[in-house]
Amino acid sequence: MENWNRTDLGPFGRRVTRGQFLRRSAVAGMGLSTLPALLAACGGGGGSQSAAAKVPKSGKDMPMEKLVSAAKEEGTLNTIALPPDWSNYGEVMETFTKKYGIKINNASPDAASAEEHEAVKALKGQQRAPDVLDVGSSFAPQGKKDGLYAEYKNSQWGTIPEFMKDPEGYWVGDYYGVIAFGINGDVVKNVPKTWEDLKKPEYKGQVALNGDPRSAGAAFGGVYAAALASGGSLDDIGPGIDFFAELKKSGNLIPVAVSPANIANGQTPITIDWDYLQIGYGDEFKDRLSWDVQVPEGAAFGNFYVQAINADAPNPFAARLWQEFLYSDEGQLLWLEGYAHPARFDDMVKRGVIPQKLLDKLPPAEAYENVEFPTQKQTDAATARLNEEWGPKVAGG
Repeated sequence: MENWNRTDLGPFGRRVTRGQFLRRSAVAGMGLSTLPALLAACGGGGGSQSAAAKVPKSGKDMPMEKLVSAAKEEGTLNTIALPPDWSNYGEVMETFTKKYGIKINNASPDAASAEEHEAVKALKGQQRAPDVLDVGSSFAPQGKKDGLYAEYKNSQWGTIPEFMKDPEGYWVGDYYGVIAFGINGDVVKNVPKTWEDLKKPEYKGQVALNGDPRSAGAAFGGVYAAALASGGSLDDIGPGIDFFAELKKSGNLIPVAVSPANIANGQTPITIDWDYLQIGYGDEFKDRLSWDVQVPEGAAFGNFYVQAINADAPNPFAARLWQEFLYSDEGQLLWLEGYAHPARFDDMVKRGVIPQKLLDKLPPAEAYENVEFPTQKQTDAATARLNEEWGPKVAGG
């Protein structure tokens, strides 16, 4: 996955209201051309497993102090595909290491979910194999089916929404994003607030998707969100394809990828991307340009990512401690500081543990009403239709 255009699709399942919920995956069939480099880059190391301790299947099976002790004995955690500037992962990893004194080997930060699975298979039995994974949720069922994941229900399991976790504990959703508009106010004088607004002649040459929807998750989400706002549904992405075909014909859609550089130089005045990346751009460019983030009215499309533990993890206790840390209030708040909504957001809001200054940086709560997450079946159907129609209708071939 590329840091600012992670090519993972992560949808898995149902409509959720903000009141219910808030109060990395490569597209199926994506090539694995970077796998050899990924395997070569995997860090060595890895501590010895404690022969005296049985690896727990739940946070209830081992007292926290014993888990910490066993993880420290291993001394190492092998992660994979975690860009430091994605969802605040840099600070997440740094905090974990400072808290527990456990070294993190973060292999191939730009890898995609399919490559994470291939690494698990190719490095099985080796100390450099990944201990933990962060994959798009469309990959989670296959990872479980293939026996790649270990069963583990962290101690916060009961506060995680049901649709974001495997009932048997083989994977669990970690954070999610919603498609939003990012607007460079130095170029765009009238802020678009709906998908229909993007058709206005004043936005000619100004609208950019974050990649090609046939291979980039953010762009895929953009087309899906446009479909929801244009008479389509999670079962029908067609109106979204037609929407962008119209934007292309009018000249409003430009074939320029969204990136920090292109935002900074004004090439992409209106971007379509995940909300947490859009809000992050605002921080990055706060002293250089005026930046506004809008979750478009009328439709909110969301995707989430998934945590899993390698069934053959060389550092199984450190892997489980990693999950305990990520799903603690401390870990969840670190993700939120990267503007990704963590899985336990609802629980933390109810308990009043989220700083108001952090909530104030997010788009208004009403923007997140009725977020829709497609099922795997819906995603597969949408992907197939995109692959068939995007070329002739939008990309020109």
